Amino acid sequence: QAQLVESGGGLVQAGGSLRLSCAASGRTFSKYAMGWFRQAPGKEREFVAAIIWSGVKTYYADSVKGRFTISRDNAKNTVYLQMNSLKPEDTAVYYCAADSMRRPFATVVRTTSDDYDYWGQGTQVTVSS
Repeated sequence: QAQLVESGGGLVQAGGSLRLSCAASGRTFSKYAMGWFRQAPGKEREFVAAIIWSGVKTYYADSVKGRFTISRDNAKNTVYLQMNSLKPEDTAVYYCAADSMRRPFATVVRTTSDDYDYWGQGTQVTVSS
């Protein structure tokens, strides 16, 4: 059974950094785009970043552009989210997701959560002011 497991969340002061990891098990997602989403209390889940299968193309929400970097290591079946210059408004539960419903080796990422079919359980990120 395929699983995505996030780790690396925690409490950090504004201006600090965190690196989230998302490890896949049970199947490989190396042929598919992967994404990160987040959900703050009382708000809807929102897109954060996505990366195509090869890692060559990435896409970011405007709110995190220039501060967050998504990357992947297909040999380790793992996706990362490096978060720098964190702000209190980045506080949320962060989820990684796999877009394996599309054909393999797609070169365009999708930014809607409904397009992703595998999800992790989430990791809490709290940024204090």
